[in-house]
Amino acid sequence: MAYDYAPFPYIAPPGLTAPEPRHPVAIVGAGPIGLAMAIDLAQRGVASVVLDDNNVVSVGSRAICWAKRTMEIFDRLGVGERMLEKGVTWKVGRQFHGQDEVFSFDLLPEKGHKYPAFINLQQYYVEEYLIDRARDFPDLIDLRFKNRVTGHDDRGDHVVLTVETPDGSYEIEAEWYVACDGAGSPTRERMGLTFEGQTFEEQFLIADIEMEDSPFGDHDVPERWFWFDPPFHQGKSALLHMQPDNIYRIDLQLDVDADGKAEATEKKVLPRIRAIVGNKPFRLDWMSVYRFRCIKLDEFVHGRVIFVGDSAHVVSPFGARGGNGGIQDVDNLGWKLAAVLEGKAPGALIGTYHEERSHGSAENILNSSRATNFMTPKTPIEALFRAETLRLAHDMPFARKLLNSGRLSMPCSLEGMALQTPAEAPVRPGTALVDAPLEGTWLSREVQGGWTLVGFGDVALPDVPGLRRIGVDQRAEYPCFASVGGHAEARYGAGLAYLFRPDGHVCAVFEAPDAGTVQAALDRAMGRALA
Repeated sequence: MAYDYAPFPYIAPPGLTAPEPRHPVAIVGAGPIGLAMAIDLAQRGVASVVLDDNNVVSVGSRAICWAKRTMEIFDRLGVGERMLEKGVTWKVGRQFHGQDEVFSFDLLPEKGHKYPAFINLQQYYVEEYLIDRARDFPDLIDLRFKNRVTGHDDRGDHVVLTVETPDGSYEIEAEWYVACDGAGSPTRERMGLTFEGQTFEEQFLIADIEMEDSPFGDHDVPERWFWFDPPFHQGKSALLHMQPDNIYRIDLQLDVDADGKAEATEKKVLPRIRAIVGNKPFRLDWMSVYRFRCIKLDEFVHGRVIFVGDSAHVVSPFGARGGNGGIQDVDNLGWKLAAVLEGKAPGALIGTYHEERSHGSAENILNSSRATNFMTPKTPIEALFRAETLRLAHDMPFARKLLNSGRLSMPCSLEGMALQTPAEAPVRPGTALVDAPLEGTWLSREVQGGWTLVGFGDVALPDVPGLRRIGVDQRAEYPCFASVGGHAEARYGAGLAYLFRPDGHVCAVFEAPDAGTVQAALDRAMGRALA
């Protein structure tokens, strides 16, 4: 393989020889979600122990498409710019029926954003960068490889974990247990929790190939290409993405009754790849077969155990919602968990993590299921709709937007949920931040991480304890920035003040804010009204 899978060292944990002090948070799983969770908490001064049964990054590219909103979160965590530098930037998607292009879309046609619509970067690089970043917090992140959690007991005010290592087993206590142990979550299995949703019979083959010559033909800008009924794979669907290091991801739909184990062999895969790339030389880097699932837990919070990422919800890969949804889970949970641990918010605030992120995962599952049903019709009516849509798309513009190869990852709105104060505004409460360039910085860089009150134009901001104040196109005693290109005013309006949560979601908007109304909105957003 092109990537060097160097193992991380195993270090005998202190719990093998003596009882350990109770940890504030135990995170199970050192994939992108668990590592991001530890870094998020460390940035808020909360210590965690991260337990993983392995000692290498994920094998194979796995999650590769990282959306703009997720990149803004990664920027806050300290790895965004490194990911952007290494990753392949793209924003245009093209859809084909047979040999003909029938639709294309631009995911970020406007300027004035720090991060692009998407970057493609293999999961092993993301994990490598997050591990490097975690090492910046030696006193707050205890990263333990080859430490497999074999059992846990929720005692009401803490959880006791049993951990197995090459040197034997030990126990630790943690106030909170965060399960980031993936779609096959052993935590979930031990608790007897089941996923609800839809499992599809269809299978797809993933192949990563290394190739110097681009398979995109005359297109020298990386794009997402999706085919319905391509000439090289008739009657099925196919997807092509470019990754760093001249690696290309190819997804090929298989027959419903295909033997996945037999399909994931060079004998089967190499002829399929040659049918796509022709005589161009290539090297097979990695391959796998997967079956679609669009499923989630009914509850993400069970006592002191919290499920995050794939342990809580799984979607089909079309639309790039899996890894992106998991990082957005982290963004939602981190500040809430820190506030509860610090005694600044009631324990009920943790319940809003389930409310908000279950809503987000349900939205992802809805869009993912619709895309999968369009690609793999289940009934004669669905098959007829797909066939007629594809036929009309060649000549009729209205039909092209009905093509569904997966609506790509977008942040969900939390409008109308418990923590938001309703208001009419260009960016409504519950909406994730919309970035804008400011002189010397970006709005996304300034508002994430803590409670921030931002005034756009001629609006005075009251001084409220616990809030950072920022002025855009103002002159005041608090930090002020000039907008660049008029993007901030165009997106947020002039003369309004926005209260941003630490995860970058707007929770309140004011025309003439005073300390009392802002404090009331802050109390609501901190969950104090839930107590």
